[in-house]
Amino acid sequence: MTIQSAQQELQTQLKTVYDEREAANIMNWVMEYITGKKKTERLLDKQQLLPEEQLTRLHQITKELLTHRPVQYVLGEAWFGGMNFFVNENVLIPRPETEELVEWIVGEVRSLVPSTRDGVWSLFDVGTGSGCIPISLKKKLPQLAITSVDVSKEALQVAQQNAKTLEADIKLLQLDFLNEADWEQLPVFNLIVSNPPYIKRSEEKNMRRNVLDFEPAIALFVPDEDALLFYRKIALFAEKHLAKQGMIFLEINEALGKDVVSLYKNAGYTVELKKDLQGKDRMLRVTSFIPSD
Repeated sequence: MTIQSAQQELQTQLKTVYDEREAANIMNWVMEYITGKKKTERLLDKQQLLPEEQLTRLHQITKELLTHRPVQYVLGEAWFGGMNFFVNENVLIPRPETEELVEWIVGEVRSLVPSTRDGVWSLFDVGTGSGCIPISLKKKLPQLAITSVDVSKEALQVAQQNAKTLEADIKLLQLDFLNEADWEQLPVFNLIVSNPPYIKRSEEKNMRRNVLDFEPAIALFVPDEDALLFYRKIALFAEKHLAKQGMIFLEINEALGKDVVSLYKNAGYTVELKKDLQGKDRMLRVTSFIPSD
């Protein structure tokens, strides 16, 4: 089978699961993964025969993709911030809106970090998953001293692998952030960052199979009766663990933007709600302040 015919066959099969555009994107990703050739190279070599080993791998990958298993899990990789992260079913697949959150943090913090007394700011990341947020921030802002926590031992193993591969010196801890007793072991931080679980259980019916069947529910869902659970806990944690003039950056459920804003404003913070590139309320910056004398 030639590269051209393999691509055509793969895309045809993928269109039974995905729309045409997504099928084309996945096809290109898979073919580059298998052949090691970029799109333009494959176009030039379209009549080249696939070696038997690559053909066997293609059939295995296709079979998995047709079960709705996300391509990122099938290939064990996800691109985020220009870096290739290892992912599996123990962690969420990094999303573009989370990249926007990282870029926002970098833009806001970059000018502040050098002005601190010792040149180091501390950052606390809640629910690290694959480590995409803290690792990306450490690569862009190496002055930051970053501590990341997750309740899942398996997720931390993924984050540790990514930190090692991508050469990011971050501290990773297994910790149940919802257990307030565990907070005593943590210091004060200049920055708190989180992309916590924020999807209400009632929203399941509107979600795609490739998310529901494969991504970890513990990293996705919160109870309908306490949809702001993690934001409430972060606000409480910040009372003793956020430095004066510190900042909190959060990714949020687009449907709960006003509720999260009210929560932090009622706690006495200055709050900025930011839309993502799709025009959805998706990010929040919470700023502490020093009361005037």
